[in-house]
Amino acid sequence: MSSHREAPEISKDPVADNADTYAFVSPDRPDTVTIITNYVPLQAPPGGPNFFEFGDDVLYSIYIDNDGDALPDIVYQFEFKTEIGNPNTFLYNTGPISSLTDPNWNKRQLFTVTRVDCDETCVLAECLACPPCNIGPRSTPNYGALADAAVHTLSSGEVVFAGQRNDPFFVDLGSIFDLGDLRPFQNLHLIPTAAAPGVDATKALNIHTIAIQVPISALTKTNHWSGHANAMSSESVLGIWGGASRRKVRIADCANDELSEAGPWVQVSRLGNPLFNEVLVPLGQKDLWNASQPVNDATYASGVQHPELGQLLPVLYPGVFPNLAALSAPRADLVAILLTGIPPGIVPGFQNNTGTVLADMLRLNVAIPPASTPNPLGLIGGDPAGFPNGRRVADDVVTIELRAIAGVTYPLIDSSYKPDAAASLITQGLTPAPSRYLPTFPYVGLPYDGYDTPSS
Repeated sequence: MSSHREAPEISKDPVADNADTYAFVSPDRPDTVTIITNYVPLQAPPGGPNFFEFGDDVLYSIYIDNDGDALPDIVYQFEFKTEIGNPNTFLYNTGPISSLTDPNWNKRQLFTVTRVDCDETCVLAECLACPPCNIGPRSTPNYGALADAAVHTLSSGEVVFAGQRNDPFFVDLGSIFDLGDLRPFQNLHLIPTAAAPGVDATKALNIHTIAIQVPISALTKTNHWSGHANAMSSESVLGIWGGASRRKVRIADCANDELSEAGPWVQVSRLGNPLFNEVLVPLGQKDLWNASQPVNDATYASGVQHPELGQLLPVLYPGVFPNLAALSAPRADLVAILLTGIPPGIVPGFQNNTGTVLADMLRLNVAIPPASTPNPLGLIGGDPAGFPNGRRVADDVVTIELRAIAGVTYPLIDSSYKPDAAASLITQGLTPAPSRYLPTFPYVGLPYDGYDTPSS
C-alpha cells in the first residue's frame, strides 16, 4: 500500500497513519493548489457501532517547503474534538441524520484549522463540522448533501474538508504482496499461473480525508502569483508532505476513566512520495523514518540508489529483466525522482527540482497547468501535470513506480542504457471507476455505506 500499515508501530495506530498524500494544481481552479492527506486506512464500511473517526489526541499537519531546503515554511494544522450528545445510549445515531446539526447524530466531530508561517501562528477557523460516516440509507439517506455541507470556505481564502471518503488509492494488494505477483504477467512469474486482470483491493474500502485548497499566491516564496510563472524557475516548485504527531507523554488512569497527555508533539507518521517507506526503507528502519524529518533523508538514500525490489524483479520473473539484472550503478534516476526532484534539461520543458538536499517530498511545479485529458501514468505517460509532479488522486502510482524501478527512467541519466521490453509494459491491470473521483473539491468520491457496500 502507499503507506497503509507500512511500518510496525504505525500499523497499530490507524488514526495517526498517514496513508496517502496528494498535491496538485486544482483542475477547476488552476490558481489554487489542493493538498489531501488520508488517515485511518482500510476501513470496511460496516463499521458500527463505533464508526471510524479522526483522533482527538492527534495533531495532523500538512507541510509546505517553498525554498528548497526540505524544511517547512508553511504548516497547516488540524485538530479534532469529539462531542457526544447522549452518553446513555450505545448508538452513533438515534434516527436519520438530515443535517450536520441534527440531534439524531449522537457522536460528531469538529475541527480547528491553524496556519503556521515560520514563528507566526494564526487560527484560521474553529468548530468546523465533519460529516458523519456513511452508515446506510436509513441513517444517512442523503449522504451527498451532508458531505457537501462539510466543505468549508474560510475567510482567509482556503477551502477545507475533513471526513470519510472512498479510498482513492487503487492497488492489487493481495497480488503484489504475494511474492511480487502482477496478475497480468503472472504467467511469467517464478511460480507461474494463468494471466488475469488485476483485483482492486481498496475499491470498496473507505478512509478519512483531510483536504485543503489554497491560493497559489499564499504558498509561493514571494507570496505572488500571476498565473504566468516560469515553469523552469525554482520558485515555481513546492515541496509537500503530511504528518501526524502525538504528545510525548500519555497517562491512563483506568480506575477513574481519565486520560491525560503532556509534553511536546512527537511525529509518529509522515508521507511524501507514495510507496517510499513501504518499498524503499528496510523493515528495521521504518519506524525511525516515520519519526524523522525529510531534511534527514540522506540516511535512506542507499535504499533509493539500490532498491531491493529492483534486485528481486529479475529473480521473481526469470529471464524477463536481463538488463535490469545487469544494472549495478546507483540509481541516480530514482534519486532525482524521489529525493531532489527532476532538474532542468532532463525532460524537455519540465523540472520540479528543489536543489541538492535529499528529502522525500512530493514536488509540485505550480506553473504547469492541469491536463485537459489527464494520463494516469503521469510524466512517463507524457502528462507533466501528474506524478511525480505532485500527485493527483487518480494517478496510477503503483504502475509508475514499478516501471521506474524496472528501469524505464534510467535512460534519463544514461542514454546508453536500454530498458528491458517488459519494463514499459508493467501494469497492475487496474482502471478505477470514474465515480471514485469528483471533478471538484475535495475530488475524492463519497464513501461506501455499510448497508449497500459491494462484497468485492
